[in-house]
Amino acid sequence: MLIISAEKELNSGYYAACAGLQAESQALELVANNLANLNTMGYRAQQALFRSTLAESLAGSSDPLNRAINNFNALGGSRTDLSAGNLERTGNSLDLAIEGMGFFAVQSKAGTVYTRNGNFQISPNGRLSTATGDLVLGEQGPIIVPSGPVSISPDGTLSSDGAIAGKLRIVEFVTGSVPVAMGNSYYSADQKDVRLSPDSYVRQGMLESSNVNSVTAMVELIGIQRKAEMLERAMSAYYANFDHIAANDLPHV
Repeated sequence: MLIISAEKELNSGYYAACAGLQAESQALELVANNLANLNTMGYRAQQALFRSTLAESLAGSSDPLNRAINNFNALGGSRTDLSAGNLERTGNSLDLAIEGMGFFAVQSKAGTVYTRNGNFQISPNGRLSTATGDLVLGEQGPIIVPSGPVSISPDGTLSSDGAIAGKLRIVEFVTGSVPVAMGNSYYSADQKDVRLSPDSYVRQGMLESSNVNSVTAMVELIGIQRKAEMLERAMSAYYANFDHIAANDLPHV
């Protein structure tokens, strides 16, 4: 019975270390992706969310020790850090930044998505588009940009030589909603979780930098690596104990 009890504890410890290592590996990918997008305009950092997972076979156990031993760490997903980055002046009239919580609405192949990257251009058919060719949406749909110098007011109204071409659709996410990162500084959300942003202002001739703090991200990266190394050593120790039981104890049962 002692051997069986010891083996159960070793199994629990091994699975806990394995689950923890997997969670740290996934968190490492998130931080590495944040660092890779350090210079991506409008990028929003992704932060890991952890949760505990209780082994199903002991979910109904009333033994606090069993529940504690079999309570494994797991990555429960990630959340988008919506804090603002720095506004950098470019002088390009089609470079736009947003001051406030708003996002530009963009028509992509995946449907309507949202971005803070205002590095825009004029498409061959004269419409305002992103650097990748997706159309930027106004309140009435895609915006046709007239020839000549373009002026954009803080409320997002585009005009050229006094003629109004349209108004940018600036939206924000409802409090408590969770926008999903889609790459290219794009984010998606259910329509019910999006509303017009009344307190956001467009700044022409500027771009917003990534909101990733390089120092914080590097410290976090080092911390995750150290935790992963510790868990790897723990797994090696459990392997050694398994081998010891198999070689020395089981033959005497």
